[in-house]
Amino acid sequence: MQLDIFRSLWGWQGDWAECAAQIREAGCVGVEARVPFDAAGRTALRHSLQAEALGYIATVFTGADVIPRQQDGPEVHLEHLARAFDAAAELSPRFVNLLAGNDRWPLAMQVDFLGRAQALADAVGMACTFETHRASSLYSPWVTLDIVRQLPQLRYTADISHWVVVCERLLDDPLDDLSAFIDRVHHVQARVGYAQGPQVPHPAAPEYAAELAFHQGIWEAIWAAQRAKGYATSTLTPEFGADGYMHQLPYTRSPVADLWQVNRWMAQEERRHFDRWSQPPSFFAGA
Repeated sequence: MQLDIFRSLWGWQGDWAECAAQIREAGCVGVEARVPFDAAGRTALRHSLQAEALGYIATVFTGADVIPRQQDGPEVHLEHLARAFDAAAELSPRFVNLLAGNDRWPLAMQVDFLGRAQALADAVGMACTFETHRASSLYSPWVTLDIVRQLPQLRYTADISHWVVVCERLLDDPLDDLSAFIDRVHHVQARVGYAQGPQVPHPAAPEYAAELAFHQGIWEAIWAAQRAKGYATSTLTPEFGADGYMHQLPYTRSPVADLWQVNRWMAQEERRHFDRWSQPPSFFAGA
């Protein structure tokens, strides 16, 4: 099994030539980014991807944005999703990553909505995964495990950092059995969270070694499950971002780290991590 690493365009601004050069220098094969709402934006993105020979993972919200409008029910979300699938199809993504639903809906409504969302994806021939994310249907590991039991056909994007915040702890208690979820993960978003936030200031900092090790342990379990299923390729996107995630100094609001350098470090660290995991050292007995 090989690992394909993508660059998140969250927080990125600049020209495509520079972006493509950074992607290749970091060992990435493409980008993960929102599907543009407007036709001109989709055309520009498609041309840029083709010109630089980059792969694409599409990000779609079933609501109006990351935080859904509270007055919108499942029918509105499904209507928006149908339009989003049509837009995404113009960009020929490897798959669509969905931030789906609303955390306030009761479990029965969540299950019905997500089942219908998957049926819609199947009907239009769109491969999709459902991302674990605060404010969405999959905001909690315990709600998600209930959904897994009722909708075993769903596949997931694992961003475990959100669950660390929701539960206010690393999910490393012996009772924290996430195996049913891990067995269905298709894609990993590699951001390291901690008990009080979805993003540590820098994953290389020694004071966050325990958090990094916890997340890497989850990713290893996902890789093992994928390999057992016969995956030829696993995908991973370092997803440290701005928008309140990046820590800032008071008064000046200066970021405490460079966003691209943090994601670049994460990409290169996970390449090393995956290689260590997939190619354990051989031991030969001495003569």
